[in-house]
Amino acid sequence: MAMSTPANLTTTEFALRGFPGLEAVHGWIGIPIFFAYLAAILGNCTILYIIRTEPSLHQPMYYFLAMLATTDLGLCLATAPTVLGVLWFQLRKIRKPCCIAQIFFIHSCSFMESAVLFAMALDRFLAICSPLRYTALLNSSRVVRIGLVLLLRSTVLLMPPLPFFLKFPFCPDATLSHSYCLHQDLLRMACADTTFSSFYALILILLTMGSDLLFILISYGLILRTVLGMASDNQGHHKALGTCVSHICAVLVFYVPVLGLSIVHRFGQHAPALLHVIMGNVYILLPPLMNPIIYSIKTKQIYSRILRMISVKNL
Repeated sequence: MAMSTPANLTTTEFALRGFPGLEAVHGWIGIPIFFAYLAAILGNCTILYIIRTEPSLHQPMYYFLAMLATTDLGLCLATAPTVLGVLWFQLRKIRKPCCIAQIFFIHSCSFMESAVLFAMALDRFLAICSPLRYTALLNSSRVVRIGLVLLLRSTVLLMPPLPFFLKFPFCPDATLSHSYCLHQDLLRMACADTTFSSFYALILILLTMGSDLLFILISYGLILRTVLGMASDNQGHHKALGTCVSHICAVLVFYVPVLGLSIVHRFGQHAPALLHVIMGNVYILLPPLMNPIIYSIKTKQIYSRILRMISVKNL
């Protein structure tokens, strides 16, 4: 429990941290980060464009991929201005309402990405374990409804803590661990009782990301059992599992940084500040950057369409 602070000593803005100890080369560090953001934005926009314009990709699997790309775009757009502002323009201050809004968008995008990865696992489970019922169970209208439910889950559940954040008194000269705002980072700056917000955040993560990951693991356990039980040769097994490779890579690219950042925040109080910053940037940038690459390489239809687009431009 944090101690209360007189209202006239509280702060209405926070300081954002770049790379501690490397302030002299922030401009140079910003260059690869800028190109990473640019590649992530262009890559996800390309995925969305291809899915929209290629009739053969108008299937549930690719609709979910479009949701994933949209979520990754949201994550980039929610963080790029403050990250690059800190590194290139020394814009280290962010006002309290802007910080809380950024927290909402970052965490809603993260919850949405987790939910979409679970939906994609469900898609692969139905396609492999119930192929005859696949089109009936996952038609276009049902995919849209699933997407709306996931969106509501990822936004509505984040709203209860917001009034508490708006009322919390925050200690003066509060410096956050990253170049953007995170819920657990801001909680440490509060000079008030944060028990409810901390407990709610833990329960929310367990009920959303935790349950999503659990159901993904269960889905792949059932998929593996079904594939191994097929009366076919090894080539048939490999073909069935090959349709899951992209999704498995996307799951690892998302959940490994999430778990790493959570561990650093909860148990790494004595870890170097630079480690917090590196993990924070990996958490924000790795999934949006890698997902378009993974699906472009591993999905034949998307890969061939990109090659056609490149060949047309070279004519």
